[in-house]
Amino acid sequence: MVKAEGYVKRAKDLEVYKRAYVVSLAVHKATLAFPKIEQYALADQLRRSSKGICANLAEGFAKQSHSKAEFGRFISMAIGSCSEVETWISYAFDLEYISQAQRDEWLQSYGQVYGMLVNLRVKLG
Repeated sequence: MVKAEGYVKRAKDLEVYKRAYVVSLAVHKATLAFPKIEQYALADQLRRSSKGICANLAEGFAKQSHSKAEFGRFISMAIGSCSEVETWISYAFDLEYISQAQRDEWLQSYGQVYGMLVNLRVKLG
């Protein structure tokens, strides 16, 4: 994988990782304000699935030297985490824990991340 400045050496150098990481930080911070009853339920699920995207990219990227197929499998898991986080965002909005503006912003961000993950998986072959 090559980027304009040179070879991508780590998952955190991937644009999709960077985007997913930034939005996962926003999700994490926002969920800290959820009601106490949700801290080990919805808030925890949102935090885990949002962070799971970056974690799967990092683990899969590290294994790609042994197996491109293994990296592809981890990209697929990241796609699954992306879909999962979109579901939890809908719950958070419907339960009135986040605003419509926040929901729309997060869904747009995760929609972009989802598309980038799909493209990365296609490029991997």
